[in-house]
Amino acid sequence: MSRNRVVATGMGWCTPLGCDVQTVWKSLLAGQSGIDLIRGFDTSRHDVKFGGEVRDFDITQHVEPREANRMDRFAQLALASSVAAVRDAGIDFDHCDRSRIGVIVGSGIGGLIELEEQHKRLFEKGPARVSAFFIPKLMMNAAAGHISMRFGLHGPNFATASACSSSNHAMGIALRLLQWGECDVVLCGGAEATVNSSGVAAFNALKALSTRNSDPKGASRPFDKERDGFVLSEGAGILVLENRDHALERGARIHAEVLGFAMTGDAHHITAPDPGAEQCAASMRNSVKDAGLAPEQIGYINAHGTSTQLNDAIETRAIRKVFGAHADKLVVNSTKSMLGHSLGAAGAVELIVTILSVQSDWVHPTINYRTPDPECDLDYVPNEMRRVAMSHALSNSLGFGGHNTTIVVGKA
Repeated sequence: MSRNRVVATGMGWCTPLGCDVQTVWKSLLAGQSGIDLIRGFDTSRHDVKFGGEVRDFDITQHVEPREANRMDRFAQLALASSVAAVRDAGIDFDHCDRSRIGVIVGSGIGGLIELEEQHKRLFEKGPARVSAFFIPKLMMNAAAGHISMRFGLHGPNFATASACSSSNHAMGIALRLLQWGECDVVLCGGAEATVNSSGVAAFNALKALSTRNSDPKGASRPFDKERDGFVLSEGAGILVLENRDHALERGARIHAEVLGFAMTGDAHHITAPDPGAEQCAASMRNSVKDAGLAPEQIGYINAHGTSTQLNDAIETRAIRKVFGAHADKLVVNSTKSMLGHSLGAAGAVELIVTILSVQSDWVHPTINYRTPDPECDLDYVPNEMRRVAMSHALSNSLGFGGHNTTIVVGKA
C-alpha cells in the first residue's frame, strides 16, 4: 500500500537559550550553553544547584492570566511552542478540515510542579485546600488538550509517555497517521518542566545528574571521558507535520521531509540501557529501512547523547553496529551539551535541530568535549560548528524503561 509523503511545515520551541527558533539556532551553532545556576527555587539543601531553565517566559502573551493559572508550566511551554509552530507553518485552520487535524504531545512526567505544590498544601493545610485544578494541571494529556482547544482541532488528540522517548513517539505516531491518511495535519512534539525541587532531588537520588556546581556551563559533556551525568532541563518543542499534498496545495513552505520512524524496547532494565546495544541499533536500522534508504545515505546523527557513562558508550556502540565502516564518515553531535536534557521534550527539540541542520548543511558543535573516551570513538563535532553537506539525517531518543526511538528526515 502506498503511503502519503509527510513534511514539516512549522516549528516552535521553548529552550534554555530562548524561544525564537532562529535565535536559538544561531546560539547553538556558536556553541553557547543555556545551563546556569537555578533561580526558580532555593537549592541550598540540594547537591545539584544548576540546570536548564527557560528564562523570561511569559505565558500571558498567549493566554489570559486566569487561564494560565489553570495550566502547569509544562503545558504552558507546549502551548507557547505550538503558537510559534502554527505561525511558522502559516496555516489557517479556518480553511482546513479541523476533524482531520490532530494533536499529539508527549511528556515524561507531566505536571510535576503542580504535584509538588499540591502535595505541600495537602500536608501543611489539609485536604480542603487542595486545588480543584490539581488533576487537570497534573495530567500528561493536558498539553495536547490545551493546544487542541486553542486552535479548535477535532482530530486525534492524546499524549505519549515513554520517559525521554516521549516526543519521538508522539512525532512517530503522527507520521503514521499522516502516511496512512488518517489526518491531513498533526501538531506534535513534547514538553517537560521538572526543574523544581522534586525533580532535581529525584534524579540526583538516581545518581543520574552531573554535580559540577562550580562549572554549570561545562557540566554537560557528552561522549567526553570525564562525563559525570546529565543536566536536568525544561522546555518544549512542537512541529507541524503535514501531508505533503495538503502542504503544497496551500502553498506552504516546507522545512524538510519526514521519511522514517522506528521504535524498539530493550526489555533489560528500568533505567539502564542494554549494554549489547542490539535494540538501540535495531531502532536506527529499522528507521533507515522505513525511510527507504541505505545506511550510507545518512550523513548526520543528532544523538541522544546524555553525558552519562552508559548511554554515550552504548549509543556509540549501536551506531557502529548499524553503519559499519560508514560510521567513520558520519558526523554525530549532542544538543544536550548546550541545552541539557529536557526529558520528554528533548526529542522534539532535537528533531527541530536536525531539520535545521539538513536545511542549512551546518551542524552545531558538541561543546565541552576535551578528553576522548576509547569507548566513544566517532566524530562528535567537538567544540566548533561545521559545514556538512547532507541529504538525510536521523535523530535518536532513548528513554528510561528501555525505549528506543529514531526519526529520519531529508531535504525538502
